[in-house]
Amino acid sequence: MDELDGGRDREEDHDQHGDYRIETRSIHAGQEPDPETGALMTPIHANSTYEQDAPGDHRGYEYSRTGNPTRTDLEENLASLENADYGRAFSSGMASINTVLNLLSAGDHVVTGNDVYGGTHRIFTQVYEEYDLEFSFVDMTDLEAIEAAFREETKLLWLETPTNPLMSIVDIEGAAEIAHANDALCAIDNTFATPYLQRPLELGADIVSHSLTKYLGGHSDVVGGALLTNDADLDDRFGFYQNAVGATPGPFECFLVLRGTKTLPVRMDRHCENARALAEWLAEHPDVDRVYYPGLESHPGHEIAREQMDDFGGMLSFELDASLEEASKVVSSTEVFTLAESLGGVESLIEQPAPMTHAAIPREERLEAGLSDGLIRVSVGIEHADDLTADLESAIDAVLS
Repeated sequence: MDELDGGRDREEDHDQHGDYRIETRSIHAGQEPDPETGALMTPIHANSTYEQDAPGDHRGYEYSRTGNPTRTDLEENLASLENADYGRAFSSGMASINTVLNLLSAGDHVVTGNDVYGGTHRIFTQVYEEYDLEFSFVDMTDLEAIEAAFREETKLLWLETPTNPLMSIVDIEGAAEIAHANDALCAIDNTFATPYLQRPLELGADIVSHSLTKYLGGHSDVVGGALLTNDADLDDRFGFYQNAVGATPGPFECFLVLRGTKTLPVRMDRHCENARALAEWLAEHPDVDRVYYPGLESHPGHEIAREQMDDFGGMLSFELDASLEEASKVVSSTEVFTLAESLGGVESLIEQPAPMTHAAIPREERLEAGLSDGLIRVSVGIEHADDLTADLESAIDAVLS
């Protein structure tokens, strides 16, 4: 096995959804030709309401906030990819996270990472702390630190792995064991890895969250979220909040994500291939102090990533020996990479966390977590790897040489 190959064996990917591999399920799970017309693609059911045979006697759907056939197809597809029994789709990744937080009550405590996505940090500290929830932000790569942060009121362990933007790797199985030993739920944001590379429910997690906006949609043209679980009671509660709060995706958005999941495996293979090449090149660049990519043997979480991932993903960050202003000029000087937030599309994106995705985190807290002013995050697309390295080389040299 090459040192940058993923460590898990996809040949073992047989599950309760049948003997088909994930590459096949990504195209077919939850999707069959329309029985009336034979249409191959999932119909877009642009309905708000549905005819009932008698008062309260409907044919499975009554109102599209509560349920929509296109959304059902998407939810079944996503559940199959994550090897989950249940799936729920939402209008955004943040709506998914909000739904998990709806499970909690005033006085509850959450343990989470010190370098979580800025939007996650914001909803924790600026929304739910106002409702008397408490949050502890710790180094998730240290299982002892996770365990030490738990207390009697802790009800949820919220993880990202790889983390955003430092690409730290969390031992999912070990973290889940800690949560369960303390009668808490373990939820994991699996957006960066996608179910093609990592399936946290198989490793003990209770809940998996996704921003469908990213790799699962894959084309930077849709916003959505999802929650997956094997727990029927949790799924019932997610369904209740899905309907009661109303943060649900429309049928067109669901159709777009289903279009995206069909090509997820081939896209992820190319994302990973390009990210490996770019990480190796950056590691040798004289103006780059550090590269954050779990596929490099120098990455402290490399061995854990080999064990729990099939490959190492298309996201990486690197740290320049540069000021905030110099790093800003670098990310503004690329031609193939587009300066933009978000990630996971076929096109390569570049951004500077400090003034962009993680601006909501106070600077002192950000620096303490390792998010320096010179840190740059890239979502490596599926263009030719040589064009990507040449583009970054030109931008870095133009500012720092």
